[in-house]
Amino acid sequence: MDLLEQLKLEITKKGIMNDKFAIARYIYIRTGQLFDYYALYTIFPSVIKDDFNKEEIRYMLDLAHELKAKKKKGILGEELKGKNIVLVFDKSSTRTRCSFEVAAMDEGAHVTYLTNSHMNKKESIEDTAKVFGRMYDAIEYRGFGQDIVEDLQKYSGVPVWNGLTDVDHPTQVLADFLTMEEHIDKKLDEMKLTFVGDLSDNVMYALMYGSAIMGVDFKAVGPEETVCDPKVLEVSQELAKKSGATITISHDPEDVKGSDVIYTDIWVSMGESEELYPVRVKALSPYKVTTKMMKDTGNDKCLFMHCLPSYHDFETSVAKDMRDRLGLDIREVEDEVFRSENSVVFDEAENRMHTIKAVMVATLGR
Repeated sequence: MDLLEQLKLEITKKGIMNDKFAIARYIYIRTGQLFDYYALYTIFPSVIKDDFNKEEIRYMLDLAHELKAKKKKGILGEELKGKNIVLVFDKSSTRTRCSFEVAAMDEGAHVTYLTNSHMNKKESIEDTAKVFGRMYDAIEYRGFGQDIVEDLQKYSGVPVWNGLTDVDHPTQVLADFLTMEEHIDKKLDEMKLTFVGDLSDNVMYALMYGSAIMGVDFKAVGPEETVCDPKVLEVSQELAKKSGATITISHDPEDVKGSDVIYTDIWVSMGESEELYPVRVKALSPYKVTTKMMKDTGNDKCLFMHCLPSYHDFETSVAKDMRDRLGLDIREVEDEVFRSENSVVFDEAENRMHTIKAVMVATLGR
């Protein structure tokens, strides 16, 4: 009996077939391999259908802390040696692409960057996924529909990582939590995270999900004109019951007192029409992150966080064009706040790479 069959038998006897974390932990104890539960995908396909749970996210964060410390010392690994990874991008990217490429190469993997492919145009997602599964050990997707990520996973038979969709940005949230742990002398479930801005923002949704799982006190503050998806809110509130998190929606831009973090995002996301700017600016300007808002937290150590890119000045062609052509100030945060000592946006950006590396090592490592 080969090792894989032996592990299958042992895991079945232990009754942990549907607990991906328990499977991963058992494999590590038995073989010393890091969290490689995807090796059992074809035997226990049900174990990878759900999002990561609290224990798994905690593991990812601890691993990210460890891998970051090693990289700072110049120590690189070989956990992904010999692995081939395809990065599929239907949206533009800076941090996500760089993070996946650097993280993969740090651990010895080979990467293909793919954009403008036939997928979902001349070829179905199912057919493309099956091709990827024959050539690659894992897939990263950054684009629009969440269903695309799910279909890639369904038909490829290999790990699929969500680099951003219209309703989620999970790798961003891991980086955010890592950054919060580095700068705030509290446990995650003792922190208060306040998102200010568009209540239908995909990063806001991801933060809400993550906070609900990890027990973070999460509040989303934004105008009534931007509506949080009821399903996202419902799922998050159900998750919060298990973790002890609180999930709150507020429309009062001054409702930020006690925050450990003020977080925001741009007002018109990638792929959305420029015609939205006048409407969004009118609705969201009262929710711009200002020095006053930061003071209103009552916490002089309150962090400012942003997933980037940010319109905090007029040094971008888009911000200049909106100002000069339409008379619109599309800045979601004051430059003074963005450049302040409380701003950790570039630590956050760097941590995208460390947490993405942790995800890849944990789910694909040797």
